Amino acid sequence: MARYEYRCRACGATFEQTRPMTESDAPALCPAGHTDTVKLFSAVSVGGRAPGPAASGGGCCGGGCCG
Repeated sequence: MARYEYRCRACGATFEQTRPMTESDAPALCPAGHTDTVKLFSAVSVGGRAPGPAASGGGCCGGGCCG
């Protein structure tokens, strides 16, 4: 199941529906009952920082296995 966002052309409402990916292009009924809707383009964005080099004490496992 995926979540899709739609906009009603009749009243301008934006709404979401959860449905199978195979039904993503099927007509969606606006919460106000209008049938003239369009699926909006959604982009997935994941926030956070890119991983940097790990700090270690040396060696392959932090220096604990070298003797």
